[in-house]
Amino acid sequence: MKRRSLLGAALALPFVARANAAPFTRVRPTEPGWPSDGAWQSLDRAIGGRLMKGRSALDVCRTEPAGASCASVFKGLKNPYFIGDDPGLSQTTGWVDAWTSQPSAYVVAARTAADIAAAVNFARDNRLRLVVRGGGHSYLGTSNSPDSLMVWTHAMNDIVLHDSFVPRGCRDGQPAVSVGAGALWMQTYNKVTTQGGRYVQGGGCGTVGVAGLVQGGGFGSYSKNYGLAAASLLEAEIVTADGTVRIANACTHPDLFWALKGGGGGTFGVVTRVTLATHELPSFFGGIAVTIEAGSDAAFRALVDRFVAFYAEKLANRHWGEIANVRPGRQLDIQMSCQGLSLEEIGALWQPFLDRIEAMPDIVFVEKPRMRVAPSRHRWDPDFLRTFAPGAVRTDDRPGASSDNIYWTANVSEAGHFIHSFESAWLPASLLLEQRRADLVAALVAAARHSTVEIHFQKGLSGGAPEAIAAARETAMNPAVIDAFALAIVASEGPPAYPGLRRHEPDLGEARRNAAKVRDAMGELRKLVPDAGAYVAESSYFQPDWQTAYWGSNYGRLRVVKQKYDPDGLFFVHHGIGSDDWSPDGFTRRA
Repeated sequence: MKRRSLLGAALALPFVARANAAPFTRVRPTEPGWPSDGAWQSLDRAIGGRLMKGRSALDVCRTEPAGASCASVFKGLKNPYFIGDDPGLSQTTGWVDAWTSQPSAYVVAARTAADIAAAVNFARDNRLRLVVRGGGHSYLGTSNSPDSLMVWTHAMNDIVLHDSFVPRGCRDGQPAVSVGAGALWMQTYNKVTTQGGRYVQGGGCGTVGVAGLVQGGGFGSYSKNYGLAAASLLEAEIVTADGTVRIANACTHPDLFWALKGGGGGTFGVVTRVTLATHELPSFFGGIAVTIEAGSDAAFRALVDRFVAFYAEKLANRHWGEIANVRPGRQLDIQMSCQGLSLEEIGALWQPFLDRIEAMPDIVFVEKPRMRVAPSRHRWDPDFLRTFAPGAVRTDDRPGASSDNIYWTANVSEAGHFIHSFESAWLPASLLLEQRRADLVAALVAAARHSTVEIHFQKGLSGGAPEAIAAARETAMNPAVIDAFALAIVASEGPPAYPGLRRHEPDLGEARRNAAKVRDAMGELRKLVPDAGAYVAESSYFQPDWQTAYWGSNYGRLRVVKQKYDPDGLFFVHHGIGSDDWSPDGFTRRA
């Protein structure tokens, strides 16, 4: 045998052995290797008695589906605070043909970073599937998994304001707020804005967790001016896969810091605290709402065309955000928010447009225009909102619940919802150019024949403040967000439901029919922008080419960070960095 053949055979041996070896698998409660009762008791002692067995509040519905206790649970599923207080529930009950919310086998109700480190070490050493849950919002089901150990950060909800925060190892300070991993945005806004007189960039839905939103990127009504929530991150405390509590900022672990700014939650470790920059408040927050209906296809095209032109000429700037809905039935529903404008300025801007629309043939105002402003300090003030905008908010009605537990009426449909389909696509600002507007209008009108198209203007930074755009370039987000004027969302959902739960099962036929309508609607938009990316926090469970869609050219760099801080893939989420190395359930590493 020639030497080259001998050397080749020798080099091949390790690879043959590896190929024949069984793939790495995590253990389940029914399998050998699952920790003994004594091992779980040792973990419980190490974390001060904060280990719980996982359970489902829906168990009462399995024994008495028509009983009062079951009815109480389903009533609670429309209260996001009820869901948030139960580690066995999640804000989404499931997604047809994708996943169903299920409790973990055990839950660590963490109060300190040391609790989390103990849980991480235990999961790693015992080959357990680990789940991280803060606010419990995840359309893709990443905050739950059966047969897992959950790290639940719900109780870690301290919020501390800083006049001048200096990240560890850095020199310069600025006004900021430090937020525990379990805090929600409504609590944070109340502390920062109502009580502190400052602004922090967060999300629109007030019951989303702060830490999760920041790691996903994060958009709010005023992102065109203040940028991404991720770009506001100054420092994070995080427990990595080796059980080490680390500080990540621009001066310490800058690679990890960058990855946490939009690289996805539950991927690089368990974030225990985030510190975000705060900003001066504008004088006013305000907006306009109006619903318009056209009586013919031609009139509807003309209506949508007028609005797109108006947006491009007058609204594509740092002041305006939120949504226009292009609906079946030839409806245009406008729900726009603004910052820094008075009621007079809003009226002067919008009235000429509204007058022109009203003068068009076959046009009816289904809901008359409603313009509003309020002092910015009251934007998330529970008492002010209940007094002056009672229809806009609801209050947690459970006995003993805090009166500060408010949530937007507009978000009620999301509480406990069962998703039929959800798709998103960044719309590049080039579509607003005069020579391309007709194509955009045609695509929107065609899509709306199938399903409602939501145009989220605040979820695209084009036209926004230069400083917000510059900061976004330093995040891990798909760079497409910088050139997008909006994020188009097409989705369908139903009320709380669980497959296999008698009397409370989803209508799977209807769900699949609605999912087909969503696909058809988004298909019309993708004819116009076939390579459009998607927003990881609001996208399809079945997103094709998700690595590029979510992170674009940043995916490779994110893989490097993942390999450095979590080489064995302890942290797994569906369509997260490195998840393509694992089976869909995160239990088996692919060969």
